[in-house]
Amino acid sequence: MTMKGKYIVLLLVVIPSMLMAQFVSDVSKRGTTAAPFLTISQGARATGMGSAFVAVADDPSAIFWNAAGIARLEQNGVTFDHTKWFADIGYNFAAITYNLGSFGTLGASFISSTVDEMDVTTIEEPEGTGETFGVQDVAVSLAWGFNITDNFSIGFNPKVVYQSIWKMSGMAFAIDLGVLYNTPFEGITLGASITNFGSKLQLDGTSSVVLYDDDITTSGNNGRIPARLQVDAWDLPLGFKVGLSYKPFTEGLHKLIIAVDAAHPNDNYEYVNVGGEYTFNNLFTVRGGYKSLFLEESEESFTIGAGIVQRIMGNINIRFDYAYVDFGTLDNIQKFSIGINF
Repeated sequence: MTMKGKYIVLLLVVIPSMLMAQFVSDVSKRGTTAAPFLTISQGARATGMGSAFVAVADDPSAIFWNAAGIARLEQNGVTFDHTKWFADIGYNFAAITYNLGSFGTLGASFISSTVDEMDVTTIEEPEGTGETFGVQDVAVSLAWGFNITDNFSIGFNPKVVYQSIWKMSGMAFAIDLGVLYNTPFEGITLGASITNFGSKLQLDGTSSVVLYDDDITTSGNNGRIPARLQVDAWDLPLGFKVGLSYKPFTEGLHKLIIAVDAAHPNDNYEYVNVGGEYTFNNLFTVRGGYKSLFLEESEESFTIGAGIVQRIMGNINIRFDYAYVDFGTLDNIQKFSIGINF
């Protein structure tokens, strides 16, 4: 490894240590971050594997999981993903990668929510005021990954995050940093990623304007003074993950991947994801996994998935993937993906 590579590796060791020092706490801090949609698994393939994908990251959805993975993609690719979330909420994810040869690989991703308009209700008008309001989550990113050596890859994924509800909105900026390393052990890859490291998000807008009475004990004063409610700024869901993937065999009719990720988020306790993928003849794939192991009171549990690849012509192929995630009392979610490699 070059001296430059050694400095980068040292930096990647120091940064996670500093972040983890900030995370140490006996409190889970659940529900204390903005933009929680940034933690929803993207890509039906990764989701079907129990979201244990940090050390796999070998398709365009790597932009979400570990940006270093796009550096190892030999083909250009695009993927579209739809998630049927709770309460009739849907999330759409799109990612595209383009190989620049010796200059690495560029990628871009887009996440957005789909939520039906809802009626505005008040205490005086519980059946509705006649107005409606909407909710929107959006994240746009531009990634770059490159290989420092044949065995070591690094990736960066700066992003813009936007949230809005009714007449309030806020924006934040963040970056993901990821690495992949082929260990000396045959078929074993080590991956690590830091996600959503950036500014806080604060909602602001006309909904925070209220009419205020400065002194309700005094008669004859102006009790309708325009004032603005103070809205706090909240951290993004900062996370640190380390994972291992093992490919016992990758040639012939049968291919197998086994993966495990350990996660350390800033808005929950630590947990582990495990999963696997079996592929027959580069055509049909089945997957399974388990999410949030060792996380108390988690509703997430087992995941299953399947996929099929159809070669169109030459080196162009299209793949369809599906994933099912059990959420206990919250029922389940389903995810559908379409990808094209060219």
